[in-house]
Amino acid sequence: MSGRRSLYTEFTRAEWARLRADTPLTLTAEDLLHLQGLNERVSIREVADIYLPLSRLLNLYVAAEQVLHKARATFLGDTTAKVPYVIGLAGSVAVGKSTTARILRELLARWPEHPRVDLVTTDGFLYPRRVLQERGLMPRKGFPETYDLPRLVRFVADLKAGHSPVSCPVYSHLTYDLVPGEEVVIDRPDIVILEGLNVLQTAPDARRDSRVFVSDFFDFSIYVDAAEIHTRRWYIERFLLLRTTAFKEPSSYFHQYAALSDEAAQKVSSEIWDATNGPNLRECILPTRDRAHLILRKGPDHTVETIRMRKL
Repeated sequence: MSGRRSLYTEFTRAEWARLRADTPLTLTAEDLLHLQGLNERVSIREVADIYLPLSRLLNLYVAAEQVLHKARATFLGDTTAKVPYVIGLAGSVAVGKSTTARILRELLARWPEHPRVDLVTTDGFLYPRRVLQERGLMPRKGFPETYDLPRLVRFVADLKAGHSPVSCPVYSHLTYDLVPGEEVVIDRPDIVILEGLNVLQTAPDARRDSRVFVSDFFDFSIYVDAAEIHTRRWYIERFLLLRTTAFKEPSSYFHQYAALSDEAAQKVSSEIWDATNGPNLRECILPTRDRAHLILRKGPDHTVETIRMRKL
């Protein structure tokens, strides 16, 4: 264990794995098949070494927060229902945020103290495709200005205020747009995981900008990290795989790419990364990394190599 950066304690994979203690492994290899991404292969060993210790840590934090809530309610004579513990999860396109979020949701829901765990992605708070087209923002989709941030902040603020139920829009990766008339309803969860590219972002100069940001409502935050050379390659690999799956659907926004050759698909996906995803990572996402409570650093094969936890 080393404290290379003053804000964080850094753990090797082996050091972190030992912090699992006697936490039981509740996921099977079959469960993982339904949780991992298209071009990710998460092993049971990865779950045991990385995600079980993390679920144990979060279980302890949630329990402590529940005790604090009860003490506060007793002091104030407050009958407000308990509020959910909110975990923010950030990172680059193609880094594996969604897989991490799904695995965490499953593990946390199997602790008896907090069986109701909801997962919400910020994709549902993107502006509709029509609005982005009208504003000339389609080439920057995923950058902070393409999200309805006031609506996202209200959603998380309502969660932390104990309002229930609350709802959020549904996003379709197939049509690359919000689904009209559909919403996800969140009703009295114990934990909410909010996953998205820029959930840790604040104002460039917080001293002069007093706006409330989504991250102000997080109880814990995680950043999934990897070198851009890896995330770029993972994005291109995923793009090539999607040609034979989702892109083949006639209703897919990317249907035009289904018939591309390998060479043409690599060229198109490289251009998309270099024009949009790469700049978004460097300008907006990566600068928020050190705001996270915990950083999972991945190697070239998607396995987590080091873990950095913010010192209390």
